[in-house]
Amino acid sequence: MKTSLQRNNLDRSDSPYLRQHQDNPVWWQEWSADIVAAAAAQARPLFVSVGYSTCHWCHVMAAEAFSDPDTADFLNRHFICVKVDRETRPDIDQQLMRFMQDQSGSGGWPLNVFLAPDLRPIFALTYAPAVPGRGMLPLRVIAARVLEYFSSHAGELQPFSPAEEKPRPAPEDRLAAGLLAALDPLHGGFGQGQKFPPHSTLLYMLYRISAGSHPELEKACRFTLDAMRRGGLHDHLQGGIFRYCVDREWAIPHFEKMLYDQAMALWCYALAYRVLADEACKTMAMGILRCLEETFALGGLFATAWDADTGHREGATYVWRYDEIKAALGDLEFARFSASYRLPEKGNFSGFIHLARRDDLPLRDCEEKLLALRRNRPQPFRDEKALCAINALVACAYVQAARFLDRPELEARAARITRELLAVFWDGVGLGHSLAGGAVQRQGFLGDAGALLLALTLLRESDAGWNGSMNALAAYTASFRREGRWIESSLEDFHAVPASWFDHPVPSSVSLATLGLARAAALNGSRAEPLDYLQPHQSDFFNVAAMFSRGLFHQFHSRKALSWDRLPANSIQLRGEPEADCFGGECRPLRLTEARP
Repeated sequence: MKTSLQRNNLDRSDSPYLRQHQDNPVWWQEWSADIVAAAAAQARPLFVSVGYSTCHWCHVMAAEAFSDPDTADFLNRHFICVKVDRETRPDIDQQLMRFMQDQSGSGGWPLNVFLAPDLRPIFALTYAPAVPGRGMLPLRVIAARVLEYFSSHAGELQPFSPAEEKPRPAPEDRLAAGLLAALDPLHGGFGQGQKFPPHSTLLYMLYRISAGSHPELEKACRFTLDAMRRGGLHDHLQGGIFRYCVDREWAIPHFEKMLYDQAMALWCYALAYRVLADEACKTMAMGILRCLEETFALGGLFATAWDADTGHREGATYVWRYDEIKAALGDLEFARFSASYRLPEKGNFSGFIHLARRDDLPLRDCEEKLLALRRNRPQPFRDEKALCAINALVACAYVQAARFLDRPELEARAARITRELLAVFWDGVGLGHSLAGGAVQRQGFLGDAGALLLALTLLRESDAGWNGSMNALAAYTASFRREGRWIESSLEDFHAVPASWFDHPVPSSVSLATLGLARAAALNGSRAEPLDYLQPHQSDFFNVAAMFSRGLFHQFHSRKALSWDRLPANSIQLRGEPEADCFGGECRPLRLTEARP
């Protein structure tokens, strides 16, 4: 069916985010080779707007500038307007974000970029209003100025081809100091502003502690893990975490919930329980599992995210009035609850209370009463597409939780998730990326390959039946390395994009691929080349892979499977003889009767 460029065509999209914009008067198109060809044939510049379904400011811009008839009319007359879901096209998002950061030093979503007909970038911005206000130019004025500039300077525009952004190597003995230098000594976490959960940083620190005592790292881990679970980042009633906190004190979150945060937090807290022997970490991990199964599970896979807004009010589902809490609980219950929770009568969020704890006293009876009331409220929008890479991270986290929490049934759950991923996305040649509206996006990205390979290597430790799938995915993952560098994708409708090395908010595609390939090599009886450590806070998950490549994970060779509760957290099990524990370049005979190291 031929697509008309003189209408908004997003009603035909499978993406939940794109469908959110189907009623805008802007003539939005979905990115495709046909749209790129049309722009070139008509010599018309493109206006490309990138976002995702649970992005608060994307909603604001959709309701303001993109719903304004005058703004829409100007864009429609002078540009081909394209909406991109960053979660289904990470390559386009990554390339345009790099351009914006190169142009202005910062970035964010919605990410709006004007492109020449041959895709050379002209100008990038984030949010812009429909009318002047707060010192901001309206989008229509910005678009007019861009059009004027393009008309007179088109021949001067340069292609944007960012080089691979591999961080610099870092000496191993300076990694801990580099991490600790950024620790917030008052509130935990890293940095002095908004607090994001530092998943990859915590994983590296915990594995480093497991490999050898480091009291300062241990103290920083405990401090940060406690701040995250007691503060406003944590949904204390149903488990799981919100996206980030807008303040240094971890008090008030941005209320969206992302699947990737739940997966990474589960891995962190399960690992912390094993390494730090802290029961509160186990309780937190079990709450994250509850959140995943009760709110994200969708058939055999998991939904992508929950919106921050309910009825156009951020956090409305989650916050409380003081009198509402008091009325819901009896006098004795309220006395206990108010002693353990911070409950300012005038609220801490626009007159409402967002729950945060003072201590760890058990209060499940009170929390369940409040949760029952909360379930009867209007709920946020859930993005029900399933992303291959993030579901694979969930499988990885379930395997780790099975081993570190002594819950073997969770590894069986991880196996079911992984089988579903293979059934839906793997065709024996390439890997799909997302499932939405019953349709699979048959475009492959390194992040999907690396994450699924990592999950397969974890399952392969327990069951040799995964060997064929693991080796097939290892070969597929390696195919994304071209002429000595990693690429995120190479699709017909966009140029090859260098893969990301930045390990936040999730491990980068390069780090996932690197650790997955190193583990697969070990399981196949070979050894990967030792990797350089890279800069702390940028490449912390990659540094876990570097630890593995340098022999700082125990390799337990045995005829039969060993009980995970007898092994250190930094371990991999390999079947074979002679039975041995190899660590730090040395192997010693395996003594099966010894206690867990």
